Amino acid sequence: MADEAVDREATRRRFINWFLGTSAGAFLLSVLYPVGRYLIPPAVGESTAGTVTLAIKPDDVKPNTGQIFKFGSRPGILVRTAQGELKAFSAVCTHLSCTVQYRSDISHIWCACHNGHYDLNGKNIEGPPPRPLDAYVANARGNQIVVSKGA
Repeated sequence: MADEAVDREATRRRFINWFLGTSAGAFLLSVLYPVGRYLIPPAVGESTAGTVTLAIKPDDVKPNTGQIFKFGSRPGILVRTAQGELKAFSAVCTHLSCTVQYRSDISHIWCACHNGHYDLNGKNIEGPPPRPLDAYVANARGNQIVVSKGA
């Protein structure tokens, strides 16, 4: 009879230990899984689009201005120089991948994150960016602007 009570107590204790261990494991998993998904984002495939037709009309881009557009899954920047020439580049800074913008007051493409400057050929001229912006080819065709990756 005493052995029976000890066996029952051991079985109960084993069940409670298993239940608590399983609950703790499930809790840790329910906390760590979302944290891991947040810290390690899923890989985003690069767009295979080589050409984009912009919703911007050529007349809407005034001289010495720039506009951001979407090129696949990444931003691009379209600049009309003071001479009226259309130029397009990747709008992703080569330093830390911030989005660049065009500053008409200094006629540069500028990254606000760490004060990086690019000239109107996309070449890095000041600040921490290690290399030039990726250049695209911009063409005005009738009432449309077509931007494509360079060869």
